[in-house]
Amino acid sequence: MTAVGLIGYGTIAQDVVAAFRAAAAAGSGARIVGVLARPGRADRARAALPDADIVETIEALLARRPRIVAEVAGQGAVTEYGEAVLRGGVDFLVISIGALADAALLARLQSAARDGKARLLLPAGAIGGVDAIAAMRVAGLKSVRYRAVKPPAGWRGSPAEQLADLDNLKQRTVLYTGSAGEAALRYPQNANVAATLALAGLGFAGTEVELVADPDAPGNVHEIEAEGATGRLAIRLEGRPSRNPRTSALTAPSVARALLNEGATIVI
Repeated sequence: MTAVGLIGYGTIAQDVVAAFRAAAAAGSGARIVGVLARPGRADRARAALPDADIVETIEALLARRPRIVAEVAGQGAVTEYGEAVLRGGVDFLVISIGALADAALLARLQSAARDGKARLLLPAGAIGGVDAIAAMRVAGLKSVRYRAVKPPAGWRGSPAEQLADLDNLKQRTVLYTGSAGEAALRYPQNANVAATLALAGLGFAGTEVELVADPDAPGNVHEIEAEGATGRLAIRLEGRPSRNPRTSALTAPSVARALLNEGATIVI
């Protein structure tokens, strides 16, 4: 039985818990042993996850002896708790991958992982094709381009609010063009995919990114192009948003799959 800890209790955490319950009914060998909420927010967490064991410190979560801890709370949680988890010998799965655009933080997490003999795990999240891009890098990857197109509501709470009237947007509007590193830091709740592609491929400086608001977008659209010695890859995913419009509905299942794989006999 794989023991799993969660950091966060929002929509992604709730969907992950629901996926675990369904998997348990099918005989899965994994269970959630604790959920970390910030001090003073335990009551909110219990209301969101009434059957979960809620704790308020990382020490209390690690005392539940999880084999893996998943961050589903935002970039701040990666910074605040990542080193303690990894140095404690526990694998750390990160969904807020944009936090790793901070080179100093990434270096500290890698050092903590080495010291604790643990792993920093990065799920695909809202997209597919990450495995192919990582393989292309081994063979000789030349370019990676990523475009995110979301309805205006998907950009609320980001710098886009200073660039466009999101409530009254009538036409497709480019919000950002540049590197994955800057995109991940400027749009922390919208550019985790850019960071994932950067880490799989050519790095934060070498990955081209375009962020677009479009009132006619069919959902959260991800367009990925990569070229290298093995050929060319082009992927377009039209993802439905989750209950949080800034997050794709595929994100939580991706986290759940990665966690359930830890106790699976066949891993895909």
